[in-house]
Amino acid sequence: MLRLKAYVNRLSHLFLPLSVLALLIIINLIKGADYFSITMVNGAFYGNIPNILFGASELVILSIGMTLVTAASRGQDISIGEIGAITSATFVLYVLNAGNVTVWTILVGFLISCVVGIIIGAFNGTLVSVFKVQPMVATLILFLGGRSIAFMIDGKVSPILANEISNKIGTVIPGIPIQTPIILTAVFIAIVAVVLKTTNLRLYVESVGINPSAVRLNGIDPKKIIFLTFLIMGVCSAVAGFIAVNKAGRHDSVNILKFIMMDAILAVALGGNSLAGGKFSISGSIIGAYTIEMLNRTLLRLEVNPEAIKSFKAVFIIILMVIASPVVRVLVGKVLDRIKTFYSDRQTDGLNNAAVSITGATGKKEE
Repeated sequence: MLRLKAYVNRLSHLFLPLSVLALLIIINLIKGADYFSITMVNGAFYGNIPNILFGASELVILSIGMTLVTAASRGQDISIGEIGAITSATFVLYVLNAGNVTVWTILVGFLISCVVGIIIGAFNGTLVSVFKVQPMVATLILFLGGRSIAFMIDGKVSPILANEISNKIGTVIPGIPIQTPIILTAVFIAIVAVVLKTTNLRLYVESVGINPSAVRLNGIDPKKIIFLTFLIMGVCSAVAGFIAVNKAGRHDSVNILKFIMMDAILAVALGGNSLAGGKFSISGSIIGAYTIEMLNRTLLRLEVNPEAIKSFKAVFIIILMVIASPVVRVLVGKVLDRIKTFYSDRQTDGLNNAAVSITGATGKKEE
């Protein structure tokens, strides 16, 4: 019983995202009972669930990086969409100048884009860790100028990836029924899970986010940990940009991953993570990312105007933040404590009455 209670407490942070996810599922089932139906088209699975997994690929990857940055630096990187635009522009530039496109060409282009993401992450990380600039202010530089840089890399045009390999990466590989971006996202999640399991990264990031002074006294440099999380964020942005540009089949520096940082921050908060840093849950952020994608598609399914979706999401964020606020948590805790006290008092009264009855019965027998 104690083990079950400890397990429930450990997963309590997932209650909010799972509750929202369950509510959205119910709404979609009311709209149509065939919501979970999956069909096979040209050898690949299609339907609402595969479409959600497909559509949230970039957001899931960026949410993982945002979780680490938030936990360590106690702030958010608002330039992740722009970093993805720059890295994907670098990838497209290399592929188009390589001549004959092969798997090796795509792989080298991807690695180059990751290196560019690391360099940009190092720039942001230096401003935050060394110069003590607030993360949102430090990343505001690229947020404002990043797409202009991507536009210049593109040669002031919107280049097209007209090759079979990019098409397969953005859609499906023949013979595999699962869409390629879903597979790439699953592989990325697996790599992150292995890293967190086999290294002290989680411990160091959480410790720096909770109390950097205490961490410094224990021989760990908080600057290096914060700097490392921004490097990881750069890689996440490069991977997301790689998937996004192959999905689209062309590079649109103006619209690729536009405003996705808002959804990434929301996914982190929805996953039960504190935006003030400290302990974090990657699984919560992943569920939050898929929940946001389902929310977007649910609003479209309910025939909400695409321009009005932002307003609905704003209301949703307000409600979410109020529910997740410390004030509400304390209030809910007090209510639960009163309920527990009430039931424990009733059980105690019941035991006392039973004891009195037994005593009375014993006394009569003795007489």
